[in-house]
Amino acid sequence: MDAINDFLVNANNIVNWPMFAMLIGGGLFLVFYSKFLPYRYFGHAIAITAGKYDDKNAKGDVSSFQALSAAVAATVGLGNISGVAIAIHDGGPGVIFWIWITALIGMGIKFYSCSLSVMFRGTDSEGNLQGGPMYYITKGLGEKAKPLATFFAVCGLFGFLGVFTANQFTETFMSVVEPSSTLYEMSELNWKWTIGIILAVITSSVIFGGLTKIAKVASAIVPFMVIVYLIAVIVVMTLNASQVIPSLKMIITEAWNFNTVVTGGFWGLVIIGVKRAMFSNEAGLGSAPMYHGQSKTDNPIKEGLVAMLGPFIDTILVCTFTAIVIILSGAYLEDSSGIVMTLSAFEKTLFGFGDDLLMVIVTAFALSTLFTYSYYGVKSLSFLTNAKIGKLYNLYFVIMIVFAAVVSLELVKNLIDLSYALMVIPNMIAVLLLAPKVNKAAKEYFKNLKNG
Repeated sequence: MDAINDFLVNANNIVNWPMFAMLIGGGLFLVFYSKFLPYRYFGHAIAITAGKYDDKNAKGDVSSFQALSAAVAATVGLGNISGVAIAIHDGGPGVIFWIWITALIGMGIKFYSCSLSVMFRGTDSEGNLQGGPMYYITKGLGEKAKPLATFFAVCGLFGFLGVFTANQFTETFMSVVEPSSTLYEMSELNWKWTIGIILAVITSSVIFGGLTKIAKVASAIVPFMVIVYLIAVIVVMTLNASQVIPSLKMIITEAWNFNTVVTGGFWGLVIIGVKRAMFSNEAGLGSAPMYHGQSKTDNPIKEGLVAMLGPFIDTILVCTFTAIVIILSGAYLEDSSGIVMTLSAFEKTLFGFGDDLLMVIVTAFALSTLFTYSYYGVKSLSFLTNAKIGKLYNLYFVIMIVFAAVVSLELVKNLIDLSYALMVIPNMIAVLLLAPKVNKAAKEYFKNLKNG
């Protein structure tokens, strides 16, 4: 395992800068190229999500709200609860500022990429409507660009594994319940195997039901659990109101710490923020367009506006609240990382049982994330082969859940970071090249909206 981890670390060091250039450089270009359109029409995006502009006769499998819920299910979850802790552990409180910046840029990227997912929809070998990077690359840029789409899909076979989620859920259970000391005599390793198998069985019961079942479960679980989590965080912040402003000040001042001890110095700090933000909201990654491409809408701009709410919800809101709890509790000073740090923060600030509440929330988030991620992987394999073979991805997916439960956080984090970085490059190339088509469609959409 050490050899695999060393390879992943070295590979990540090579691809970090190309990923950074495409995500931040390309994202900033899109923000200015759109004339700040996603931010100017934020309220309109909320109205679309609420169903005000739904077209019941439009093509697609799920509503815009279900697509957003499913996409947010894959992003609001352990990336926001555990990923934030990892970011603070690796880069200190200042890393949160760079997560914010990346998320704001990510809103623009989501607007373009998810608009393209509806604009250039395709069909799989069974004739089912499909959307996502593979389709807007091949249909938007032409067959000559198919190697880009293929590269994206191959990386997706690894990037869309639920290994990080399975790993962190297992750590949560082991930290809170401590089964090896309170229940049947079993070693910690055997408990991890057991948890992995149970998680795989539960996940299997949903993911083999297909997209519609996944979307229904996600849209039922996610909004409720996000509300519960936010209420818990707001209670903590209210009880520690005097520490909220100092925590925010620390985030901003430490963001500009040019003498940071982080590997790579100041730019190393920025890259940690970019990577963890991408892990949180997946803007630029190309995963959300796979869901939004299935929405019941014939207007790509409407879907792009709905999609851009994702980074705001899961990063600007959820990640910030998580970071404040970790900082004001002092948990960031402990020698811990990932979910263990967040659990400690909640236990300290919520009357000693905050970690138990967080375990319930994490359980719901973990399951919803696993349900949605499996679908991304199925689409990747289906594109590379055919729809029938693509469904076999689910078998590989559930096996890897068991594997992830017993390996180190470092290994799964490096695997996902590398896969994500490699996926960003072909996806952002396509989004940047096709951006003029989105601008043209947006101009027409808002003209009709004004006249209608």
